[in-house]
Amino acid sequence: MARPYSFVGPQLQEETQPDLHHSTLMAGDLKSPNEVPIHMRQAAFSESTLAESTVGAAAQLSEKSPPPLPPQESSTTKEVRLNGGFTAWSQVVVSFLLVFNGFGYFSSFGLFEAHWTEVLHAQPSDIAWVGSLSLFLLFFLGTLSGPLMDRGHFHSILLVGCAAQILGVFSTSAVSKYWQLILAQGLVQGIGNGLLFTPCIALVSVYFTKNRAFALSLAACGAPIGGIIFPVITRQLGDRIGYPWTIRIMGFIIVFNTALIFALGRPRKFKKDKRPLIEPRAFKEPVYLFFAIGVFFTLWGIYIAYFYTSTYGRSVVGISQSDSLTLLIILNAVGVPGRVIPAFIADRYFGPFNTMLPFVVGAGVLLLAWMRVESTAAFYAWVALYGICANAVQTLFPSTLSSLVTDLSKTGQRVGMVFSVGSLACLTGPPLAGVLIGVADGSYKYLQIYGGISVLVGFVFFAISRFCQIRGL
Repeated sequence: MARPYSFVGPQLQEETQPDLHHSTLMAGDLKSPNEVPIHMRQAAFSESTLAESTVGAAAQLSEKSPPPLPPQESSTTKEVRLNGGFTAWSQVVVSFLLVFNGFGYFSSFGLFEAHWTEVLHAQPSDIAWVGSLSLFLLFFLGTLSGPLMDRGHFHSILLVGCAAQILGVFSTSAVSKYWQLILAQGLVQGIGNGLLFTPCIALVSVYFTKNRAFALSLAACGAPIGGIIFPVITRQLGDRIGYPWTIRIMGFIIVFNTALIFALGRPRKFKKDKRPLIEPRAFKEPVYLFFAIGVFFTLWGIYIAYFYTSTYGRSVVGISQSDSLTLLIILNAVGVPGRVIPAFIADRYFGPFNTMLPFVVGAGVLLLAWMRVESTAAFYAWVALYGICANAVQTLFPSTLSSLVTDLSKTGQRVGMVFSVGSLACLTGPPLAGVLIGVADGSYKYLQIYGGISVLVGFVFFAISRFCQIRGL
């Protein structure tokens, strides 16, 4: 029996209604318009016209509606199961491990900031350049790794990226000078993280057309869980075996995770299209343009707490080094519910864009409220609240960005372009915050004002992007 077709955009797409647990996609099912009989095309066009007059343009703009699936590379009858099954969920595990190795390690940078400032006798702003360089490369190299994944080079990216990650970690364990730290933890490890981060977002996005935000949030939990495990390792082993061997143990954990990543990684294969690395005309789309600007300002301020929480606790609140690590653990621990619960709400009720906006406001307001936090109890409470908001933003903005991509075969390219815009904010934000500490003679007031205003400006541009999406601009 022939399957129904609906007219979507300039081409006829097969109408699919994937079930959450049992939906499949036949690799040879998608047909071009010429392969569909003329009477079916006419009927499909009439049905779509009727639907448009009944539902209206707003239905087409719903952020909860998945974009159409691009054609598969092969014309065989091999099934690709979506929204469930071992392959789809194993890709969530792969992405979780990739985020754990990269962003999870980076989420512990507060402990590195405090350690290297003391050992290398450096200023906080100098050490911040190491973390900001690594974070810059993590986002910036998405311009390269995203399109390369779209072209079918996932395993090559995986090999080079994981090798750089491992080399960077073990090289960091032997650092004795500032320039060595820049090369090992900033440059080499940053390259590894950057090659892997965008593909891990795209890997999940193309396997889930339903509950995508929830699936991405599970993968994104690798960041807070890594941000818990690595500081715990440091607190338990740092004084016993020394800092170099503590870092090597972290490296061995990353090596083990890498083996699982290579064993389970199975990217979907779409028809290869050698498009350019970037698509400048995408920025002519108001929704995409204002969203990218919003990402820049949000990332410009939201990460400074990860860099300076430990140093603020020790220098202003007066807590011990052990307690400062506890604060970092709390900041990451609340990230698990802070990522999963908002994503569940996004998929079930409001969509990722609408769900993200209040958390952006919350993060900005809390950064400004940080100026009034001086007691130990208040600081612990502030860290927990900020961790929830910041982690929610970090997990919802990639899923929101994925929902803006109407052609899944361009997911890597479009996500990578916005990540590259955000990378410039990551490169300059934390060092600028460190400079502001010096300008204020050790006070964190200017840093806190800068961070809060930056995130709130990001919210304004996100709101404009959402408005343009609703109005179809």
